[in-house]
Amino acid sequence: MASGSAARDQVADLLAPVLAQSGLDLESVDLTPAGRRTVLRIVVDADGGVTLDQLADTSRTVAKLLDAGDVMGAGSYTLEVTSRGVDRPLTEPRHWRRNVGRLVKVVHADGSQLLGRVTAADEQSAELDVDGTPHQVDYARVAKARVQVEFAKMAPADEGEPGEELDDTDTTDQPDDGDNHSTYDTYDDTDKEG
Repeated sequence: MASGSAARDQVADLLAPVLAQSGLDLESVDLTPAGRRTVLRIVVDADGGVTLDQLADTSRTVAKLLDAGDVMGAGSYTLEVTSRGVDRPLTEPRHWRRNVGRLVKVVHADGSQLLGRVTAADEQSAELDVDGTPHQVDYARVAKARVQVEFAKMAPADEGEPGEELDDTDTTDQPDDGDNHSTYDTYDDTDKEG
């Protein structure tokens, strides 16, 4: 296996076209040594998000491609396939487009900051609603931008007043024995043969 950025580039060159055929964008490839193994983390995204089924299918496809070729060399590796998540920076126009409606903190190259909701995005800029006032954000002027996590569950447009939080606690069917009745599924994907 090639080292450092050359290896990442080889993996990206191999995977990007195949992932694109599945409607996925290859966001990043990270190779991290972990003892005798290498951890290969593939980050993907798509318009409308990525489902768990898509991640599982992608993991199988990527594993087959890597095992069929020599891009990872003869050493052992652990493959992780994940979606972008909300903690990744907005660095491409598609990231902004996929986050229309979300609250974003923008730090401009000159140090000024904006906190607003993305209302529109194109290939050159995005529009943010900052306290009711529209602001144009040119991507070329952005030093850093991240989606802000919002925890309040908002009422749908046809329920309650705008900004009214919902109480979605339904206690009608819950046992009253003080026990936590969560269900956990355990998956063991180790090879059962020999």
